[in-house]
Amino acid sequence: MAERLATTPFGGAPLRAKNFARMTKVEGQQKRLRDGDGGNETGTAEKWQLIRALTEARDVYGLSDRSIAVLEALLSFHPERQLDGRAPIIVFPSNAELSLRCRGMSAATLRRHLAALVDAGLIFRRDSPNGKRFCQRDERGVVENAFGFDLAPLVLASDEIAAHAEAARDLARRISRVRAEISLHLRDIAKTIEAALSEARRGDWPDFVLQLQSLSGRVARNGELADHLVRAAELLRLRAEVEKAYLDSLSEQEMSGNELVSERHIQNSNTEPSFEKDGQRVIQEAEPAANTTRAVSGAGDKDMIDGDKVVPPKLERKSVGISLKQFLSSCPQIIDYARDGIRSWKDVVAAAEIVRSMLGVSPSAWAEARAAMGEIEAAITLSAIFERAEAIRSPGGYLRDLTRKAELGRFSVRPMLKALE
Repeated sequence: MAERLATTPFGGAPLRAKNFARMTKVEGQQKRLRDGDGGNETGTAEKWQLIRALTEARDVYGLSDRSIAVLEALLSFHPERQLDGRAPIIVFPSNAELSLRCRGMSAATLRRHLAALVDAGLIFRRDSPNGKRFCQRDERGVVENAFGFDLAPLVLASDEIAAHAEAARDLARRISRVRAEISLHLRDIAKTIEAALSEARRGDWPDFVLQLQSLSGRVARNGELADHLVRAAELLRLRAEVEKAYLDSLSEQEMSGNELVSERHIQNSNTEPSFEKDGQRVIQEAEPAANTTRAVSGAGDKDMIDGDKVVPPKLERKSVGISLKQFLSSCPQIIDYARDGIRSWKDVVAAAEIVRSMLGVSPSAWAEARAAMGEIEAAITLSAIFERAEAIRSPGGYLRDLTRKAELGRFSVRPMLKALE
């Protein structure tokens, strides 16, 4: 194939200095590779691996997922999997055929994404004299000249794209680790404060609750690493203060780990340390142990007494008529808080318990929801609230409202999940 001479766009589109400089650079790089002066560069790449790497690094090039889809469609018009960028790689699909391979993308949308790929320097336009895309073949059917889109710049940038993709993967791993750290801090702080309030420990626990509320909320999947690091550092500081305050409140007998004493301790099952973001500072102190004793003595058929402990009835799991796959497609955020992934509804319920602490939903509100809805439907409801946590001022109050509706038989999780689609 003859060396490309067409460098200016057809029609009224002006020549851009940036694009002209890129073409000159690419042609110089191709000449060095053909002359064997490329060093470690090969000028070749496997096209589907290249698309995968570019997908991971697309933010660096300012490309959307649809721009990547258009580039993938262009690559599908080249028959070889291994691309050689030492010479122009021209594909010349018609707009109609290109639209079909882009799943029916409109012509205006195609033009916009093609312009984005050109602006990113990943493809060049090699326009014919009349602006049409076509090729000229000799008598043996070999292509002599072709006019269309040149994919050689993409191939020559493969090493750079691979480096950006590796950096993107490393950043994603770091963000994932920090997000997990934030989730653990939120859970442990909430449980420590909850234990302190239920045991009526001395200390400024209402202030700790307010600090936790200011740091609570959903850990955004697409948040900036710097923001996550700041939040993790603040939570680590708060966790150290909370744990120190809890340890300082322990008596010498409790610090010695006397099992006989701890076994006889009766916790107040009605205590309600409210972490709900309702704009008010509401902390209910633990009731005296006498109240708990009356609750134990008054337990009926629904409660079982085991020594000094009240064992609540096991919540019945009722069918909600929704498959696990449907649920996860509507509430994907919950997956991040399952220890070993989600393979059953039991994993959803366990993950919802962690999310409950992060949202600041009080234990009593959660228990009432499970009693009214069933543990699976309550876990689904909490997961749906978690998906829209940023738009809900008081997740705990909202859950209580839904619980009241469930008790009256006027609540279903289906509309909630439908609204998330």
